[in-house]
Amino acid sequence: MKYYPHPFLAKEGWPFIAISLFITLLIYYLGNFWITLPFILISIFIIQFFRDPKREIPLDMGAILSPADGKIICVEQSIDVYQNKEAIKVSIFMNVFNVHSNRSPVDGEVVSLQYYPGKFVNADFDKASTENERNAMIIKTTTNYKITVVQVAGLIARRILCYTGVGNLLARGERYGFIRFGSRVDLYLPLNAKILVTIGQNVKATETIVAKLDD
Repeated sequence: MKYYPHPFLAKEGWPFIAISLFITLLIYYLGNFWITLPFILISIFIIQFFRDPKREIPLDMGAILSPADGKIICVEQSIDVYQNKEAIKVSIFMNVFNVHSNRSPVDGEVVSLQYYPGKFVNADFDKASTENERNAMIIKTTTNYKITVVQVAGLIARRILCYTGVGNLLARGERYGFIRFGSRVDLYLPLNAKILVTIGQNVKATETIVAKLDD
């Protein structure tokens, strides 16, 4: 398991946190508490948004872990357009209060990365999966299954970050990307996957087992 070298707050947020705290302290120095209060609240929001806590990694064989924090908004048989085959689609919606660090759902090799520019409609809408800006990653597991993980930008999300590349090996729970502000992650799983989540369920990246596959 490769651990991401950062403290509790994600490195993507360090500039935003530093700027917000500087502005807050400056306004407090020049003004008074009540003028500063809205800026204190904004700083607290930014700090909570970029939190990135360590997660315990389930060791269950065949487990497919949640790649993101959020709420399950879709579980259905669909077409994985990135592999051109039928699959089970599981979508996770991340609101602005969720952790936005994305983590690998399985142990495996990255065999494909495809980036698509697009729109920025509400990530809660079904059409976001095909119309929004997105980054699709196909992972070949150590048991020779292929699953697709798609980072999808949202209404106010304007930056999808992916830190891995084709040929890289990922360990389950390993941090591989980040999406700033509200967004979603789609999983496309083999048809024989046993789904363990339901629509409306809240999940946590790495800690929640979304599905299981036979070894």
